[in-house]
Amino acid sequence: MKNSFKIALFLIIGLVANASAQVNINNVLNSANSILGGGLSNDKIVKGLKEALTVGSKNSTDKASKTDGFYKNPLIKIPFPKEAKQMESTLKSLGMQKQVETFVMTLNRAAEDASKKAAPIFINAITKMSIKDGVNILRGNDNAATEFLKSSTSSPLKAEFKPVVKTSLQKVQITKYWTPLVKTYNRVPMVKKMNPDLDDYVTTLAIDGLFKLIAAEELKIRKDPKARVSDLLKEVFGKK
Repeated sequence: MKNSFKIALFLIIGLVANASAQVNINNVLNSANSILGGGLSNDKIVKGLKEALTVGSKNSTDKASKTDGFYKNPLIKIPFPKEAKQMESTLKSLGMQKQVETFVMTLNRAAEDASKKAAPIFINAITKMSIKDGVNILRGNDNAATEFLKSSTSSPLKAEFKPVVKTSLQKVQITKYWTPLVKTYNRVPMVKKMNPDLDDYVTTLAIDGLFKLIAAEELKIRKDPKARVSDLLKEVFGKK
C-alpha cells in the first residue's frame, strides 16, 4: 500500500509540475489520496455504500408507499396510459373528467400499496454488493448507486412486484372505474378499441418511480453533508 501511494504521488507531482509550478502541494497530496481510495479500506467503502443504498431505498419506499406518495408527487405520478391518450381526451369531451381522474387516482393507489413490498427486494440486492461494485459506485456518477440497484433488481423486482400490483389493483377495485371507461369509449364510432394491460403498466411505472426517488436520495447523500445520517456515511462520502 505504501509503495502504491509513493508511485501515485510521484506520477501526480510529475504531471502537475509540467503543467504549473504554482500548484499547492496540498492539492497534489489530496489527489494522490483520492486515487488510493481516500485512505479508506475497500471493505469500509462497500459498507458505506450499502448503508447509503439502504437509507436511500428505505426513505424512498416509505415516501412512495404513503397515501398520495405517487398521486400527489408530480415526479412519479402515474398518468392515464399513454397508448390511450385519445381515449382519455374523448372521455373528457363526453363529460367524464371526474371519472378519468378517479381512475388515475386508483392507478396511483395501487402503486403506493405495492411499494410497501419493495424494500426487502432492494435489501437483498444491496447485501450482495461486491468490493468492485462499491469502488465503482463511489467513483461513479451521482446516480451510480441507483443504477447498480436498478441493474441488480429490475427483473426480480418486476417478477415480485407484478402480482402485488395486480392484487393492489383488485383491492382498489380498478375494474369498477376502468370497465365503464373502456365500455363508454369503445362504443364511440370509428375509434380503435382500447384495453391496455394495466397490471404491466402500473408495475413498470411504479418501479420507475421508486428508482427516481432513490436517485434523489443518493444525490442528497453525495452532495449534502446533512443527509449523511451516520458516522460511516460521513466518512465515506466526505472523502469522495
